[in-house]
Amino acid sequence: MSAIDLTKGEDGTGPVTANGMMPLWAVSLGWELRRGRQVILNGQIRDRWWFEDRPASFQWLVAGVLEARGADVVGWWDPVAGLTFPLPDHAERFARLAANPPPATAGDGGGGASADDGRHASRDGGEAPAGDRRQPGARTRPGDRDAAAEDRPSAWRDGGDAPGDDRERPWRDGRDGPAGDRRPVDARTRRGVERGRDRSRLLSPRPAGPPRAFEDVLALVHRIAASPEAATAFVFQDVDHHLPPGQPESNLGYLRLRAAMTDAVTPRASLAGRRPHARNAVLCAVGDVGRLPGWFHQEDPRIATLHIGPPDPSERRLWLTWLRDEFNGAPDATRQDIEALVGASDGMSGWEIEALARTSWLRGAPLQRPDKLLELHRLNVSVDPWTQLDRETVARAADVLGARVVGQAKAVDAVAAALQAAFVGVDFGGLGGARPRGAFFFVGPTGVGKTELAKTVAELMFGDQSAYARFDMSEYQQEHAAERLAGAPPGYIGHEQGGELTRRVQERPFSVLLFDEIEKAHPRVLDKFLQILEDGRLTDGRGQTAYFSQCLIIFTSNTGAEAVQDLLARSGDEVPYAELEEHFTHAVEEKFRSIGRPEIYGRLKPGVVVFDMLRREHVVKITDRLLGQLTESVRERHQVELVADEQTLHPWITGRMSDPERQAYGGRQIRNELEPLRAAVVAHFLARRPEPGSRLRLGIGADGTPWVGTEEGGG
Repeated sequence: MSAIDLTKGEDGTGPVTANGMMPLWAVSLGWELRRGRQVILNGQIRDRWWFEDRPASFQWLVAGVLEARGADVVGWWDPVAGLTFPLPDHAERFARLAANPPPATAGDGGGGASADDGRHASRDGGEAPAGDRRQPGARTRPGDRDAAAEDRPSAWRDGGDAPGDDRERPWRDGRDGPAGDRRPVDARTRRGVERGRDRSRLLSPRPAGPPRAFEDVLALVHRIAASPEAATAFVFQDVDHHLPPGQPESNLGYLRLRAAMTDAVTPRASLAGRRPHARNAVLCAVGDVGRLPGWFHQEDPRIATLHIGPPDPSERRLWLTWLRDEFNGAPDATRQDIEALVGASDGMSGWEIEALARTSWLRGAPLQRPDKLLELHRLNVSVDPWTQLDRETVARAADVLGARVVGQAKAVDAVAAALQAAFVGVDFGGLGGARPRGAFFFVGPTGVGKTELAKTVAELMFGDQSAYARFDMSEYQQEHAAERLAGAPPGYIGHEQGGELTRRVQERPFSVLLFDEIEKAHPRVLDKFLQILEDGRLTDGRGQTAYFSQCLIIFTSNTGAEAVQDLLARSGDEVPYAELEEHFTHAVEEKFRSIGRPEIYGRLKPGVVVFDMLRREHVVKITDRLLGQLTESVRERHQVELVADEQTLHPWITGRMSDPERQAYGGRQIRNELEPLRAAVVAHFLARRPEPGSRLRLGIGADGTPWVGTEEGGG
């Protein structure tokens, strides 16, 4: 190994060092092996890593470390492939051990395996070869022609018959069959020879090969690891899938596996001359240690768990240096460009870094633009809605939003300015694109257009309201409700489904996210938003990351709205906006301080927008809009024209909404006040059945009673 020295000193002492050519978790694995502990590797076991100056798979890296630690045989079992041997010549060495397993000794756990392997086929994973009548535990001499172990590896590799017993071989080249069977073979044609060979194979027993089933492999590994005659190492991968937790038979399998791990002893020698590790290694490799029974590894100090996380900065620097020429713009890239991409790719796996280089060419994103490159790689979209916006539409965004949201000039201007900044793409910091495109905290009286503004923004920026997603924070009042946003942790119900918020952003990265009545959420739920606002990402319980860099996030709150009625009563009619703004800003700040989350308010403070209460001129505009919707409904369903009598309706609704109690409820109260008019229209259609094409007038009487009359001859 060129860059790694794992065997300093004949006595096995000396430091384990790595100069960047090996991940730190692999160095820790070497230390645990030297201390005599078995290890459960968990985490990113399907990633690629840097080993011996080149990328290597997880299996190859672990096998290399085990061999460097003195293992003469490194075996690997998984539920799909069974028992395999990643390194050259290790299959042959294992075949010799399996043919004549060394006698076991009692390990330090007091549970050594028995030595009578020849009489119990189920323990060593197969029956003894035919014709082999040697005593159990007998060793094979180099010159022994009857020893099946010398020829068995080739038979295991090519699927041929077991050597060492000609009486059970297929007839070869037309020769006589086994003794006592002198039936002639048709040797005149090649087809006759093949026919005879096929008939013989059908009747002959199948040769014994390497064990495949988990129970057989584990029994043989237990016996070999418990003997000091051989330096071995075995890794059992994905046992959590083969032995589902909670089932009785699974518990028995885990007990047997733990016995094989703890009964392993220190080998006496190594064929390669290296000092072997402290004991024969029997390791586990799983994606999530939470799927294993807790008692399997927590109750035994001889078993350690080692988490495998994503590559650290030094490893990412190796990947990017090695893949530098694979990136677009590589000839002009500087060391600073590489370092910028090292920092921007934090949390990415080795596979993702390789895919990032391909994305650079496929999408034409140069290495010098790490923010744009990562955005295209993570979102995997061909069309960016932000770049498809019309410049004129963005420039007059305030007019478009103001036409839908009445009487909220300051809120509309603040949102329009954020949309224009997002379109231009100017922000603080080189990687500012990682944060959300905008974050607002809408606060003010109820029913003044906070939700309507969020819907209008989604329709303006992304073309339809389906880009708008609303999360009612009143449903997140319990502490455990935080799991709904990012998903339940491993081992809990709903873990496979992920979180509601993360799943939504993964499906539609370009969204307007509205978190309604945020003050009702539990403080632990609010903690989830710290990472979103600061880093622009959130990882769910499954380990999948959702990126919010293309989202517009809006929080709404009615904090302080309960005092609006008192403010109106004190002022006599209407409260000046400056006084209203000061009141709500102070109420929001005190709310976050009272729940112990002032840091959230600190991040949201630049985006706090206080909505104005409904003024008299706004009441008439909202009324006309609602009546227009009612008129459109009548025209569409019955082809009848409904005309509102503004001379009676406007004074009536203005007088009704001048009451401080009604005014405190905002636009929702206007809809409630107009409900009797809708009921009058329904009653008229049921009683009169107006003809299509007719014209109706809707008004209000002096006593406040709605009326509907037919124009041009009706009344």
